[in-house]
Parts: sequence; C-alpha cells; structure tokens
Amino acid sequence: MAFTDAPTLENRKTAIGGVIAVHAGIGALLVFGLAESIQPFIDDTLEGTFIPVPEETPKPPPPPETPPEAQRDETTLPPIFTPVPPIDLPAPTPPIDSTNDFFPPASDPIINSGPATSGTGTTPRVIPKPTPTPLAPTFDPVAAKPANDPGTWITTNDYRSSWIRREMVGSASFRLAVSAKGRVESCTITSGTGHSSMDDSTCQLITKRARFTAARGTDGKVTTGSYSGSIRWVLPE
Repeated sequence: MAFTDAPTLENRKTAIGGVIAVHAGIGALLVFGLAESIQPFIDDTLEGTFIPVPEETPKPPPPPETPPEAQRDETTLPPIFTPVPPIDLPAPTPPIDSTNDFFPPASDPIINSGPATSGTGTTPRVIPKPTPTPLAPTFDPVAAKPANDPGTWITTNDYRSSWIRREMVGSASFRLAVSAKGRVESCTITSGTGHSSMDDSTCQLITKRARFTAARGTDGKVTTGSYSGSIRWVLPE
C-alpha cells in the first residue's frame, strides 16, 4: 500500500499546481483586459454659492454745459436802462384869498379915504407891515476891581498893642459886596485868623478904606458886583 499511495500524492501536487497556474493566467487576463476597457470617471461639476448681484441704479444725465460766451455775457453786460418819458403835469392853480385882510407891500400903512368896498360889500381892513425892533448892543461884563492899592487897606500901624503883647498873627480871607458907586456895602470873613477881634477889625478897616471901579453888565451900564481877597496880619518889627 505504500507503493500505491506515493503516486497519488505526486499526482495531487501536480493537479494543484496546474489549477493554480490556470487561475493565475485567468487573473492576469482579467487584470490586463479590464485595465484597457475601464476609463476613470471625472466629475466636471463645479460647486459654489449663489450671490445675487444688485442692479445698478441709472445715474441722472449731467446738466447741459453753458457755453463760456453765454456766461460771460450774463456777468459782464450792464442792465438795460429804459428812460421814463416825462409826464407833463398841469400848472398848480394859485390859491384864492378869501379874507378881507391884506398887507401892503410898502412899510407905511395905507389909509382908506373913500367908500370903496370889496366884492363882499365890506371895507377891507389894512394892517400895517410890522417893523422889527432893533437889538440893543451887547457888552462883555466887567467885574468890580480895586481903584486904590489893596496894600494900604490894612498896615502894621493897625496892630493893637494888646495884639502885639499876645503875639497875635494870622491870615483872613474875605468877600466884599460892591455897589454901583464903587463903595463896599458889606464884608464877610470866609476864612478867619483864629482871633475874632482881628477878623472884625479886618472887615471894618477894608470897608472904610477900599475903593472900587464899579462892575458893568452886558448892557454896558454900571451895576453891583463882588470882590474876594485875603490879608495877612504880621507883627511889626
């Protein structure tokens, strides 16, 4: 039995090898045959997102261009002046005086010596032309001024012995009312010396000794006036 089994194994190996060879040939035939007949599929479809495009609004047409000559004419040409024809107006009618009074052209009045009457039957009344009153001449006013030396109104000889012993000194300011005759009518101390007796003596002596040229008004006539001054009492040496 060992001899009969050996050939059988050999035959099987051969049969198996042939089957493998046949299958390999068929597989090779299928591979090369299909390779020539099968074409690759290429998808040319493009994928994307749809975006709507807005429609453009039509622009208004540009304004017509004005020729340069027309612009220059509008700016440089002066306005046309049309003269207004003169209008003839009727001459005004002179007013009618309905009164009975009238002024004669002459400066002297006209005396009615007859029975002549106006259209109304009444005698017209004559009014003389007024004569202007001449203006009086005007003058610049003149203030009263001393007619004698003010230095002689009060002197050191007027010092009383009692004032010298008390060494009384001082300045006094005064205001005088001057009459139209140039005499002092009143005296007022506006700033005293500090001594009432000395102030009283100042007015008494000035009223007695002062003389003035009277003041004059705008009419040129003498009038009352005023005068202001001051004196200083100094001890005699």
